[in-house]
Amino acid sequence: MSVNIPQLRALLAVVDTGGFSTAAVELGLSQSAVSHAVASLERALAAPLVVRASPVRPTTVGERVLPHARLALSAVRSVEEVAADAAATLTGTVRLAATPSVSKGLLPGLLRHWRQVQPGVTVRVFEADSTEVAVWLEEGTADAAVLVDPPPGPGRQLAADCYRALLARDHPLAGEPVVHVRDLADDRLLTSTNSCESRIRTIHRLAGVPFAPAHRVRDLPTLISMVQAGVGVAILSEVTRSVVPDDLMLLPLEPHVVRRLVLSGPSGRPWHAAVGALATSAVDHLGGAAG
Repeated sequence: MSVNIPQLRALLAVVDTGGFSTAAVELGLSQSAVSHAVASLERALAAPLVVRASPVRPTTVGERVLPHARLALSAVRSVEEVAADAAATLTGTVRLAATPSVSKGLLPGLLRHWRQVQPGVTVRVFEADSTEVAVWLEEGTADAAVLVDPPPGPGRQLAADCYRALLARDHPLAGEPVVHVRDLADDRLLTSTNSCESRIRTIHRLAGVPFAPAHRVRDLPTLISMVQAGVGVAILSEVTRSVVPDDLMLLPLEPHVVRRLVLSGPSGRPWHAAVGALATSAVDHLGGAAG
């Protein structure tokens, strides 16, 4: 039996992306090369590892192989990182997981900054809700993540992100310096079905106001479009300000609730060598938000 690193890398790419063609793009190979690598691994192990459906999913044996494959590739990356450290260079790909609001509001500027200060490092962004982000980080699907309110650890805080009221410019409260959530009680509240809902519930609880959203949507752009259309109002975090259009207002909200955004590597295994450098430069770029 002969198992090699390219085979394991192909297997993980196929499972993580859900298909052979997308895995090929991820790895910079032809689809036939990826298919051949997975098939040769299956022959070496004398067992099918994936169900060739849409999306591709692991078999029972494949599920058992995946954690070991991730550990093997993590070890390979560690070896590569030792060599990179010795050469005083940082190279490679960092898979970064983040929530949609962080991906759209905070990361575009950071990605531009990282390309300038770490040109040898490629950062690939994967979106999920905050629970999935944490799981992906610990399971090895992601090398780093922007975590929301994590427990104390070695990560670097990028921002203390407070919540705001999103209103149309012709809303009666649009000219106020601060909006209290109870003043929105007569408006139809629009929320997104992600981790922010728990904090919006907290804001209402602190104000003694019932939490009764009129609509729940999944995507941030849909939520913003509905406020533009006059369907209702929303509560968003400050980090989304860069994607709020000019015909809407993002105003300070009471009660004041803040979430911490922390860039971190996994807690249970060594970090990709570039993650610490990316985190440090991100804090510097954002003006020393950590503290």
